[in-house]
Amino acid sequence: MIKPQSLGALSSTHQLLTQLVEDLPAADINRQYHPDLPTIGWLLGRSIYLELWWLREKILGDNDLSGRVRQFFAQPWNLQQEQQLPPKEHLLNWAREVQDEHLSRLANPGQLPEHPWLQHGWLVDYLVQVHGRIYEQMLSVRHARAVAQAEERQVKQPLQASPPVADSTEVSQGHYRIGVRDGIAFDNEQPMQMVEMRNFRISNKPADNAAWLAFLEDGGYTQDDYWSEQGRNWKQRHSITHPWHWRQDQNGNWYALGLNGPMDLLPGLPVSGISWHEAQAYANWVAAHIEGCSGAVLPHEYHWEAAARIGALQDGGRVWEWCSNRLHPYQDYETPADPEMRTREFGGNYPALRGGCIHTQPALSRISIRNAGLPDAGYLFSGVRLVFPPALEEEALYIEQWQRFLGDG
Repeated sequence: MIKPQSLGALSSTHQLLTQLVEDLPAADINRQYHPDLPTIGWLLGRSIYLELWWLREKILGDNDLSGRVRQFFAQPWNLQQEQQLPPKEHLLNWAREVQDEHLSRLANPGQLPEHPWLQHGWLVDYLVQVHGRIYEQMLSVRHARAVAQAEERQVKQPLQASPPVADSTEVSQGHYRIGVRDGIAFDNEQPMQMVEMRNFRISNKPADNAAWLAFLEDGGYTQDDYWSEQGRNWKQRHSITHPWHWRQDQNGNWYALGLNGPMDLLPGLPVSGISWHEAQAYANWVAAHIEGCSGAVLPHEYHWEAAARIGALQDGGRVWEWCSNRLHPYQDYETPADPEMRTREFGGNYPALRGGCIHTQPALSRISIRNAGLPDAGYLFSGVRLVFPPALEEEALYIEQWQRFLGDG
């Protein structure tokens, strides 16, 4: 018997997905707003295909519906699919029909066979998490649409630059848990293991808008020394001079193009919408110019999770936080038999992200959750929190050692 609260969560997630499409003009559904993002229509179709694949094809042995749309939604999105996707009303009607049918089957035990994925409602809870990730991707497309429209604003409360301070918590040397042992989780969170860590310091809060403006006004985007070679090439190729969704009004004051239109930038809120390249450059600027922050770098995600498990992080869950390492499988990782349950970013150039953001669904709000993005992705509701060497002067030589570790992975 599947728990009613699990079915309720799946129904609510279905509604979230369709609502993001319902209020958009039909012409915008299959329009690409960022070269690295699919269309919002494709993402909704992808969510429906995955339900068809797991529930109809794998459990019921019925591949009729999933087979019809496999060519569109089984593989990563590509530009050639844009003209072949169904129009808005067709897409929404299909989505609602499939969603309602699946909820009815799941709510009535006699309509489904015995299957390991249905024990204790595992598949339902897993679908809620998968749809939660797609929901956040759809919001990224909505955000890219808002940025493309570039609505102007007259700033009411100008943002003032304020350099960051060396406000950090020291995490002691020891063994720390990484990942999850039990429960509904993605393959990249498993298997759980214990990792030995040297002591380090981590910022109590992620970088805020005021600190980012200080970085920008101090030549953060023009001083090439702060940037990696890859970052410099990206910055020069795309003429990057500020976060992708920041704009200036007629008086030169900065504001942001948000999901719901332009808005003032509040100084104490975590900066969002920055790429991994920008986060690295910011870390180098902090290390060079902020007292008490020598050796500042992006954290390895093991440092991030260790700090999170002892409660050393404040203002977590507001922005995804970039880490120094690429997303990688944990030791003794076992590839899932089902191809749609495998992490596709493993082995590629995808730096890890941790912590979730204000749009991350409750089912995904856990310490072990992992995300990843391209190094130039500023559309992931992403920010940055820094780590530093231990405070003890006699451990100064440790800086080089742990920087090398952070750069691995």
